[in-house]
Amino acid sequence: MAVPEKPLLYSYFRSSCSWRVRIALALKGIDYDICPINLSKDGGQQLAIIEYLEETRPTPIRLLPEDPKKRASVRMISDLIASGIQPLQNLDVLKKVGQENQLAWAQTVISSGFAALENILQSTAGKFCVGNEISMADLCLAPQVANAERFKVDLSPYPTISRINKTLLTMEAFQVSHPFKQPDTPPEFRAC
Repeated sequence: MAVPEKPLLYSYFRSSCSWRVRIALALKGIDYDICPINLSKDGGQQLAIIEYLEETRPTPIRLLPEDPKKRASVRMISDLIASGIQPLQNLDVLKKVGQENQLAWAQTVISSGFAALENILQSTAGKFCVGNEISMADLCLAPQVANAERFKVDLSPYPTISRINKTLLTMEAFQVSHPFKQPDTPPEFRAC
């Protein structure tokens, strides 16, 4: 199967899903075009895109470990974040809980998910979520921590999550893919 030379990513600047994919593209050194979309009208789950990138372009960085046990841990952590935490604080859900309940709702679901995640990471983490090599789990973690910060979640009960996130945010791939550095980022959110 032929792999296109330059992929097109439909992306929303603040989307956790889009950010995960932008990080993967940056880590793999894949040049891409971006087509901004508005998530109040569209959206979707993009974890499968990362798996596709891994299958079609496994170098220069593997996002799923060779070791089956580590690979299962990466998928478990990724699924916990992408399926168990993030959807519950997405735009559509927040609209349904009502403006007056949004902050409390988001804080509750993120804190609950982070409590489970912190427990898991205590047995899997090294420098990153699973050992000392970056993986798909780390691509899921950074955007979710940003969401937690956006919703003013107290991160002090989650030292492992905080430590890993701090390490990730020093990496170029995480910096260039950051939501506040995207072409569709509104001026009030733009990073210098």
